[in-house]
Amino acid sequence: MKHKILIFSLVFFMVGQVSGQQSFELTLKDAQKQAIEHNRTLKNASLEIQKAEASRWQTLASMLPQAHVNLDYSNFMGYEINFSGMPIPMNPSGNLTAQVAIALSGAQLVGTQLGAIATKMAEINLQKTEQDIVNQVKSLYYSVLIMNETVTLLGKSLDNIKKLHEFTENSVKVGVADQTDADQLLVQIATMETTINSTKRSLEMLYNSLRLQMGIGVNSEIMLTQTIEDLLNIEGALQLLKADFILDNNFNYQLVKQSADLSKKQIALNAWSYGPTISAFYQYTKKSYFGKDEGFNMTPPNLIGAAIAIPIFSSGARYSKVREAKLAHEVQVNTLADTKEALAIQHSQLQYNLTSAFESYETQKKNIEVNQRILENISKKYEQGMASSLEVTTTGSNLINAQNSYVQALMEVVTAQIALEKLLNTDNQ
Repeated sequence: MKHKILIFSLVFFMVGQVSGQQSFELTLKDAQKQAIEHNRTLKNASLEIQKAEASRWQTLASMLPQAHVNLDYSNFMGYEINFSGMPIPMNPSGNLTAQVAIALSGAQLVGTQLGAIATKMAEINLQKTEQDIVNQVKSLYYSVLIMNETVTLLGKSLDNIKKLHEFTENSVKVGVADQTDADQLLVQIATMETTINSTKRSLEMLYNSLRLQMGIGVNSEIMLTQTIEDLLNIEGALQLLKADFILDNNFNYQLVKQSADLSKKQIALNAWSYGPTISAFYQYTKKSYFGKDEGFNMTPPNLIGAAIAIPIFSSGARYSKVREAKLAHEVQVNTLADTKEALAIQHSQLQYNLTSAFESYETQKKNIEVNQRILENISKKYEQGMASSLEVTTTGSNLINAQNSYVQALMEVVTAQIALEKLLNTDNQ
């Protein structure tokens, strides 16, 4: 019976593990959509908009009538007031007080404008965060495909070296080759296998980063349904070099511009500290006595009032605040000007990076083709006894280096394209 329970528990656990593991077959657009819907950083950026909006409504609410009701109870423990020889009892009593009040100042109006700017900045930051995440997913998607391509290329090279090693071992057996030749090839095989295993581990790290961006479980299986050939659009990437750089489309510039507007409103906010504050209220009070006759009551049932507070002298505190706000605004204006120039320089640099990356990609693409042909040629000569094992291993190493350079050049094209798309706030994918 215990064995049956144990087997049932094990089967139940395994079924739970399988059912809890999700599987995703994703195009690049699917992966980006999944990240937009489930990325927690993006969710937090969305919550910041709600926080900014809630803060703005707090300021708006302060300009509207405020009402409250107060209940109180008093018991003087039988105490009486002696008024000209006439005792006046202080009977237990309770008050119901309702008050409506309103207070208005110019600072409140500016505060609502500040809240609107803060909300706008939160919205821009949300768009920027979404752009960052979409680009990060794109970069990881490409990186996984490129890393897979690396494993494939290394695997082909490994197969070629294994065939040569097998040929060499057979040649050693019949006495037409030295064992050292076979040993050299065996070392190269071991080195290449180590490289492949290391690359596969790096590939799994990329998959985990992609899972994190998409907000899915670490045990979820991911299958990418597109290839490098499907996605790599060199012509589209080069079209970015001809695109106009519209400064207002850049999210970083938008945020700095909003910060400058915010600092300008801060000047107005502090300037209103010189302005008056107008307030008015209406109060209704009902007093009730408990257990005894009505006592001495001087509380009016209805009360209305208004006031205006005019600041006169603050020993220069208000002036210093206004001056501080003006200086802070000057800093923001300078930052905005620096940002304009920096983004223009960055645009030129990213165009240069993309052009150079494309040229390097074309060169490395030809280089890998040439090294592949050289290895095939040397391998045939080796089988015919016209080349040494050292030439084979050297040529094989050259091919591996060419493959690495090709992969790196391919990644540089992708990275340069994504960076320029982000700056221009466009997406050619």
